[in-house]
Amino acid sequence: MELFDTHTHLYLPEFDVDGGGEKAVERAIDAGVTKMVFPNVDLASIAPLRSLASKFKGNVYTAMGLHPTEVNESWRDTLDETLANLDMDKDVAIGEIGMDLYWGKTFEDEQMQVFEHQIGVAAECGLPIIIHCREALDQALEVLQGAPAVSAVFHSFGGTVADVERIRRTGDYMFGINGIVTFKNSKLREVLPAIGINRLLLETDSPYLAPVPKRGKRNESAFMVYTAACVAEALGMETEAVAEKTTANALRFFRI
Repeated sequence: MELFDTHTHLYLPEFDVDGGGEKAVERAIDAGVTKMVFPNVDLASIAPLRSLASKFKGNVYTAMGLHPTEVNESWRDTLDETLANLDMDKDVAIGEIGMDLYWGKTFEDEQMQVFEHQIGVAAECGLPIIIHCREALDQALEVLQGAPAVSAVFHSFGGTVADVERIRRTGDYMFGINGIVTFKNSKLREVLPAIGINRLLLETDSPYLAPVPKRGKRNESAFMVYTAACVAEALGMETEAVAEKTTANALRFFRI
């Protein structure tokens, strides 16, 4: 069984212990998670992302973009510098990008501008986008409706059936499912049939959102096997079948 973790940050400082990110990647591969995508977050994350990914060619792929929580007064310069690091020989997506109003709405308009600009870059480059959307679905869909059409995944999706329907009316997008689906009080298991296996991608969002039975621990890509098993149970499928289909979805989405 081979799995594809479509969203993991094994290059972050949280992994600077017990062998570092290299060991985390190796544990993932040993667990059957043979392919991973590292999305960028900010300027500081570019160097460690590139360094770790370069050691695992064929297993690790990268995405370049500016995370919405990093949008502030100097967003124009930060965005330009971030996108100057886009490498068409290495990056399989623009991401992670989008909208995040959970922490506040001070830079809501700026976030929308940054999101729209990066969608435009993705369209020009023929790359898909990885969308971070937290407490901002209305704004994210508004931007997507006015921007060039691109392939997209709503990373770390935890919404309702109504949210799925709204997103689907906007575009034929994918949905990234991670450890949230395993949480005891999560309603996401009931939403999966509305999404359908053809639009599902699996992810961890490591080091965050560790699935049950690892909840509360630092998450890592190796733990995605628990998420795959939970998704399989919710959809009435074998875990191997979920692994095969979601991996095929990811390979097609990222054009690998």
